[in-house]
Amino acid sequence: MGVPLVDGADREELLAREVIRLAFFLPHDHPDVASGVSLALDSYMQMVGEGPESINEAFVDDDEGAPLSPDRWKSIRHRLRPERHWRFADDYSESYANRVEKRRYETQLFLDGGGARTGYSFRYRARIPWRTPASNKVSLLTATVPTEFLEAHGPARVAELARTMASQLQFTTGHVGLNLQLYWPLRSTDDALRAAAFRYPGVDLRPAWLWEEDVGFHVDGVHWLNFFAPPVLKKLGGAHGLRARLRSDNTRVETINDKRVVVSLGEWPESGDLVQGLTLPAYRELSHVLAPLLEPLESSSPVTWMAAGNSFLGFTEEEALKWWRRFLD
Repeated sequence: MGVPLVDGADREELLAREVIRLAFFLPHDHPDVASGVSLALDSYMQMVGEGPESINEAFVDDDEGAPLSPDRWKSIRHRLRPERHWRFADDYSESYANRVEKRRYETQLFLDGGGARTGYSFRYRARIPWRTPASNKVSLLTATVPTEFLEAHGPARVAELARTMASQLQFTTGHVGLNLQLYWPLRSTDDALRAAAFRYPGVDLRPAWLWEEDVGFHVDGVHWLNFFAPPVLKKLGGAHGLRARLRSDNTRVETINDKRVVVSLGEWPESGDLVQGLTLPAYRELSHVLAPLLEPLESSSPVTWMAAGNSFLGFTEEEALKWWRRFLD
């Protein structure tokens, strides 16, 4: 649900909202995944609809955004054509290469509810296409729906959307789970919100749009639904290996096809509550199984606080690492 906070003029402004986030990490350049991303966007829009209560605005690359319209959709579809003009970053001009390096993507699409902050969004970023790509760089697709959507339609509907999108994407890992969506100008000194961030371990605090293109073949944490494909799945021992190591009554390991698996931690996504002793043992069990493959976040890393915490909450490096290891310690 949304968390309205009062600003200096005594007006309520929505600065935090709990959402269900779907994320897929794609170790490919844009031409190889564009068609799948287009199909995933179709699936998402068919599920949530277009309009003032859901999705009504789009940003293409680094433009200033505009309301959805036939012309705007035409621009979006053009960006998702795998055969459109495209070249390796090695061949960019120096000025354009500097620009792309600074923004950290080759293609970007961002659709949301505009200023309404509806909790619905769809984002895609294609990695910079070097002829010899860095092993840690991936393209990234995320989508969100507000928790009200989950409550109205049930978890099976959200899981269906996730599985449909997964079937259209060349991912290596993916997830679906609770996420705290924070909006500017949230005050990082809000002690109650910071305390709640640690109280509910099942709510992901990652911004999901800062350094996630660096995930590579690591895993970005534990969530309600966890998708694995090669080479990560092979390192986990495949579906058989996961079933042998995951014993919680709430855990299900389902084979999507011969090369893909989804691990479900319960019928509904859970927030947990450390004050009430709800420590989410199924989440902790999977976290220990995934430990060797989790992102190697270490103290003194220049991106630790961005990768493990949420900059809007103003975490210190120590707090970010503590949160990141909440299911391991």
